[in-house]
Amino acid sequence: MSGSSRTPSVAALLTVGALLAACAVGPDYKGPPQAAPLSTAAGRFQRSAQIESLPGPPAARWWEALNEPELSRLIDQALADSPTVREAQARVRAARASLGATRAALLPNGGAAAFQASARIPKNALGGLTGVAPGGVPRNVDIYSAGFDALWELDVFGGTRRAIEAAGAEAGAQQAQLQDAQVELSAEVAQAYVNLRDTQARLRLAQDAVALQQRTLDLTRQRRAVGAAADGDIERVRTDLEQSQAEIPSLEGLIQQITDQIAVLTGREPGALDVELAASATIPKPPAATPIGDPAALLRRRPDIRAAERRLAASSARIGQNVAELFPKVTLFGDIGFSATSGDLFKSGNFGAIGGPSLTWNLFSFPRLQARVRGAEADRDAVQAHYEGVVLAALEDAETSLTRYGHQRQSLAALARAEASAVVAAELTSRRYQGGTASLIDVLDAQRRQIQARRAVADGQAQLVNDYVALQKSLGLGWAA
Repeated sequence: MSGSSRTPSVAALLTVGALLAACAVGPDYKGPPQAAPLSTAAGRFQRSAQIESLPGPPAARWWEALNEPELSRLIDQALADSPTVREAQARVRAARASLGATRAALLPNGGAAAFQASARIPKNALGGLTGVAPGGVPRNVDIYSAGFDALWELDVFGGTRRAIEAAGAEAGAQQAQLQDAQVELSAEVAQAYVNLRDTQARLRLAQDAVALQQRTLDLTRQRRAVGAAADGDIERVRTDLEQSQAEIPSLEGLIQQITDQIAVLTGREPGALDVELAASATIPKPPAATPIGDPAALLRRRPDIRAAERRLAASSARIGQNVAELFPKVTLFGDIGFSATSGDLFKSGNFGAIGGPSLTWNLFSFPRLQARVRGAEADRDAVQAHYEGVVLAALEDAETSLTRYGHQRQSLAALARAEASAVVAAELTSRRYQGGTASLIDVLDAQRRQIQARRAVADGQAQLVNDYVALQKSLGLGWAA
């Protein structure tokens, strides 16, 4: 009779728990707020007219548009071997493991135990044993036990499910952080490579300047020998020559520094790429037009925005996780096993079992639990504000990159025209000097302007490619799903 009265109560409790299983206290996450309604509604970037863009989504492997196989190989190696990426990958695995552990909280928790013990019972205690008279002799007793126990906390109010929701969102945030690290790394490798080729070009220009000034010095000495030049002319040419020679060691040192930077970015030791990157190459040229997409696609694609959004989802779930602590906890427990004082343990008469529900409620902890709920709500508000700030910063980054890239194209075109004029001017001045209608100072000034114009074009080309890289980075490119 007593057993039949307990059974309906447990069944009723399980029925109620099943009915409430679909419910979870706390706010349901509805997605991120609209942080940039004007930009997304416009369907285009404000500064997109400043560059020649292509329709369609931009390519993730943007560096392939530069048509530089060496750069593509270095970026692929960095994405595969960089310690920064491997660290982010490990954090993703840790977050996924934490999610798995949190999910396991929905399952029963139990285990098995077995033991054997020997006891020597004093003679004065033998009277308590069945069939032993008081005052008997001491006796050795062997005790055997084996059984299973289980504990299952029913997630009636959804606290565990909210914890799983938060852990899943955190795992998504770590995945986005990994992709953001890949975006940063691919851009760093590309910019370092461009800086290397720019420095090598500057070194070639410095060496060309030294050769040109050495020829000018030899010519000036010849003219001095016949009385057509003064000693001061020789010293002026020698001064320019020594200044150009002094620039070469610093450029060579900078090349070694950038080469080591690329080696470390690709997960190798400094000096490992000295031979591979020693041969100078031209600065890559960006494509004439590039796809950039639209602001709405940017908000979905940029990993830092997605990481901020996932953390917002996690903070919302933690509110419900804390609210669930205000409600009772229902736990089912059970224990079955065999116990005996002889080796024949598994007789039916040695079987025992206990089980039932338990209810706990932290009634006197309400002030502390309510304070935790308010703290979780405040944390959600702070994370939401951070998300909105990340969105605005991302849009600013994209618009600024578009502006810089567009204006640098115009600047480079002007620098190229200036270089062409400087070349013509230097040639004409040299002919006039040989004909005696121009002074040496005029020749030196023309040569200096020509060298400066060539250097400005090389620097402008490097800056244009770096601005192209910055544009692709601002669009959130450089990672693959």
